[in-house]
Amino acid sequence: MKPNQKFKFNFIMKIWLLLLLSILFTRAFAQEKNTNSSTNQVEGVVYDKYTLNRVARTNIINTTSGKSFYNNVKGEFKIDAQMGDKLIFLREEYFPDTVILSNNKVLVISLQRKAIPLREVTIRDTAPNPLKRLMATRKEFSKIYGSDSYDNIFGTSPGGGAGISIDAIWNSLSRSGRNAKHLQGIIQGDYEQNVIDYRFNRSYVGNITKLKDKELADFMIKYRPGYYTVTNASEYEFISYIRNNLKRYLRNKKQNALQPLNPTKIKAN
Repeated sequence: MKPNQKFKFNFIMKIWLLLLLSILFTRAFAQEKNTNSSTNQVEGVVYDKYTLNRVARTNIINTTSGKSFYNNVKGEFKIDAQMGDKLIFLREEYFPDTVILSNNKVLVISLQRKAIPLREVTIRDTAPNPLKRLMATRKEFSKIYGSDSYDNIFGTSPGGGAGISIDAIWNSLSRSGRNAKHLQGIIQGDYEQNVIDYRFNRSYVGNITKLKDKELADFMIKYRPGYYTVTNASEYEFISYIRNNLKRYLRNKKQNALQPLNPTKIKAN
């Protein structure tokens, strides 16, 4: 081989060798980068220590690298960090939490609120309208007010005139019909008592009579009005009814000392 040809051959071999080394080095660097990136991924979740609900939009600061991250709406995060890095978790209304990475395990971060949240409380009227209570009760026991009930014995015949409902007669004579009738009577009775309680209540009667505590309770038991009086008396008539009974109550109180309430007597009345 001529010297000139030998020089060209050596030069080409060196070029190929450099290219081969460059390829090998690039592949090795890529593999190392992938390996480092996989091992440096830290995953975890942030939740509320008190409610155990996940906390979204938490700011995660890696003080070692100086990078900042946010978790997602599910409270989950995946960040780049290495062992020994110091992570700080920040969220409004919560105390900050600090973690120093010591392993590759999934991080579970519990943040403590600066103020403990109160449970939601639904406030309802203590003296709901009796008619609303009746409608709610009828809805709850809708079956006894449906086609199987005894109420509509006289229905409308197919021809358009007033006729007798065969189903209603059968149910009124059957055990289920009698039970429905009995339950309807109880519901109606409860409704009437609720109407009385709604108008003849402690606050209303107390303001008129100026009685309190045991005397007020005793007066309201002894002079409890009937359903007809409550539903038909005007405001003036109802106040007069209470005041007239108050005179009787005070007159009887002077004659006889106030006796303890007798549950048997109350039940009999």
